[in-house]
Amino acid sequence: MLDKDRSDSPFMFDRDIETMPRDRLAEMQLDRLRQSLKLAFDKVPHYRAAFDRAGVAPDDLKTLDDLRRFPFTVKDDLRDNYPFGMFALPRDKVLRVHASSGTTGKPTVVGYSAGDLDRWADLMARSMACAGIRPGDLVHNAYGYGLFTGGLGAHSGAERLGCTVVPVSGGGTERQVTLLADFGAAALCATPSYALNIAEVAEGMGVDIAALPVRRGLFGAEPWSESMRAELDRRLGLRSVDVYGLSEIMGPGVACECDRARDGLHGWEDHFLFEIIDPETLDPLAPGEEGELVITTLTKQAMPIIRYRTRDITRLSHEPCACGRTHLRIMRVTGRDDDMMIIRGVNVYPSQIEAVLVGLEGLAPHYQIRRYRDGAMEAIAVEIEVLPDTPASPEALAARAAEARHHIKSVIGITCKVHARLPGEIPRSQGKAVRVIDER
Repeated sequence: MLDKDRSDSPFMFDRDIETMPRDRLAEMQLDRLRQSLKLAFDKVPHYRAAFDRAGVAPDDLKTLDDLRRFPFTVKDDLRDNYPFGMFALPRDKVLRVHASSGTTGKPTVVGYSAGDLDRWADLMARSMACAGIRPGDLVHNAYGYGLFTGGLGAHSGAERLGCTVVPVSGGGTERQVTLLADFGAAALCATPSYALNIAEVAEGMGVDIAALPVRRGLFGAEPWSESMRAELDRRLGLRSVDVYGLSEIMGPGVACECDRARDGLHGWEDHFLFEIIDPETLDPLAPGEEGELVITTLTKQAMPIIRYRTRDITRLSHEPCACGRTHLRIMRVTGRDDDMMIIRGVNVYPSQIEAVLVGLEGLAPHYQIRRYRDGAMEAIAVEIEVLPDTPASPEALAARAAEARHHIKSVIGITCKVHARLPGEIPRSQGKAVRVIDER
């Protein structure tokens, strides 16, 4: 059942909210959804126009199922209204803005009111408590600070929970290892790929990072597999927990695994409404069916978001969790539908290739996928890296590549080129890993 040992934390919330009966939770959602739709319609020109085109108005919402009548929001809507056109508050009432990198076009900008920032801190604190982090723990925060929501989101949540925060941000990996050893952090917050980078650098420094006091890893911001989790647990000597969020909705803390079951992320349904749709037909899917995750904010003030297509592929579960929480679970995100590759008629996600590669004998957990054209067809080449203590002759590298190619063919069903590289030749991540390079 839920832990009750939080009396010394400044983070106060209604503990019953996480175990609320479904019918009462639905009533809360419906009331908050009506308010959110009205705020969007009244204050955001984009939504007024979108609702009018769809022939719907906030008063048309009678049940939660009626939300299906309302239009989706996509990333291009945020880009088209750059920078502040999606705000429901005057700009001078918005206390903070975050933004995406804008590497594929204009960045997406999100705004937060004072109440939004307060709720975000609460939800990240709730997520950290769910992950097994406790008041008084020292939290080593290696998420990047700045316009990226990860660093400041984790920072505020840890402080709200009553933890001591080490705001290291990303980079300077040798210094990260030294601080983890010297300060004795109980929890590490980072992207899973950067956490592996920290483990690798620690090994090179002669530091047994698995023997350090760090016992929880709160990892997110990129898809990662169960094989990667096992590798992180083994090399870092901790218990890895997945946290989910995206800047368009709030940032990290939209959902989080519990450290007891680690079987799906508890979505905080008192603040967000979750749907699964078929990404091709846009039809709703039943719980348990895999499709694209759609999220509607229920309590955002500065920037309400209605039916946002996340492009993340997952499924929802209403099955009871061993921890006692009643909120639905978002099962592990397997990839993004805009990251899906079609190789000789087979749908493939990068995370599937990762699951095959991570743990293969003699291979480091670092890889890159290159997409290219082979005539009229799409093809991929996978670059893998051998461990420092494995043979690295041309013949040995060719054998490793052949073995990996065989496993990819056997498990996923595709034939692809595989190139084995020497230790350190595949670029390391200090934030979100670049797993796929598009050369088409």
